[in-house]
Amino acid sequence: MTAIGIHDLELASTHHVLDLGVLAEHTGVDPAKYRLGLGQDEFSVPAPDEDIVTMGASAALALLERTGTRGVRTLLFATESGIDHSKAAGVFVHQLLGLPPQVRVAEIKQACYGATAAIQAAVGIVQRHPDERVLVIASDVARYALDSPGEPTQGAGAAAILVSADPALVEIEAASGLFSENVDDFWRPNDSSTAIVDGKLSISAYLDAMTGAWDDLVAHGGPDIGAIDRLVYHQPYTKMAKKAQARLAEHTGAELGEAGLAEGAVYNRRIGNAYTASLYAGVASVLDHEPGLVGKRLGLFSYGSGSVSEFLTGVVRPGAAGRDDRFTAALDARVPLDVAAYRELHAQQLPSAVDVETPRVTEAPFRFAGIRGASRRYERR
Repeated sequence: MTAIGIHDLELASTHHVLDLGVLAEHTGVDPAKYRLGLGQDEFSVPAPDEDIVTMGASAALALLERTGTRGVRTLLFATESGIDHSKAAGVFVHQLLGLPPQVRVAEIKQACYGATAAIQAAVGIVQRHPDERVLVIASDVARYALDSPGEPTQGAGAAAILVSADPALVEIEAASGLFSENVDDFWRPNDSSTAIVDGKLSISAYLDAMTGAWDDLVAHGGPDIGAIDRLVYHQPYTKMAKKAQARLAEHTGAELGEAGLAEGAVYNRRIGNAYTASLYAGVASVLDHEPGLVGKRLGLFSYGSGSVSEFLTGVVRPGAAGRDDRFTAALDARVPLDVAAYRELHAQQLPSAVDVETPRVTEAPFRFAGIRGASRRYERR
């Protein structure tokens, strides 16, 4: 059977960044609480003319400039930061990228798990039509209430993932493990701009879902733990990956240590929680920072609060050998905020019934221009 998987992978983030040392000084806590306790150093903050569409389109543009658009007949946009209850954010991206009308576009939502659902749907499409390729975009802005425990775990980022036959980066293997359970660990009501989190429950729900999904993977013919060379986890904060690895070691009886966790956390430590893009920022980080992975097997755990999770595996392909650290320069270029400026941006809410023109701030390829006639407007620079 023809291999199907991730042919290319690109990341994007925002114009602004808040250093958690600055936030720690403002809140009067030891910076180690954030840097060691959470495993986070910074988080990305969107400018007024940035959102999930502009980040997702920027990531996709960089990817498609390398791969071209041949065979792309599906665009799946995964997000839990939706900008409309009806219209998919991907429709705006479709226009910004200049894709032809002969493309199906849809939005997928299930907390941070949505991108994995999109990738599995993409694999099914390519299995049926091996000449087609599917563009998956995962893009989110994580927002929590000011002065809440979740505030230092905010973030923003996007991943563009091209799924194809004979992929260059990672072949996705057929077996996967699933686990879903109705649990109120994290959610965002329709009338709220910030999420509601039960932090203690969220950790236990994540870990229980992981072991449940692992057991289902094994039951459905997945590889033994000893056949997995590197594990990459959804990282709402990077310390969570360490908790997950320790639980999986306990659950399987394997000596896992912390191999690969640092390499998989390089980008997430700096962008914060990117929700649907988080796991795939981790995949990019591992591929960009750990040499010698070609032919090795990755174990990927995807978790979306509420909750739905999946454990899947993939074999690294030769194209990964050509990757290097391509995202750190973009992170270094973000403009630092002080706490007052950050809090001002956090407070901004745009009513849909009032025309608004956003200031020109971002230097990314696309910008959110504002609202006119209750419709969102975007521009390509």
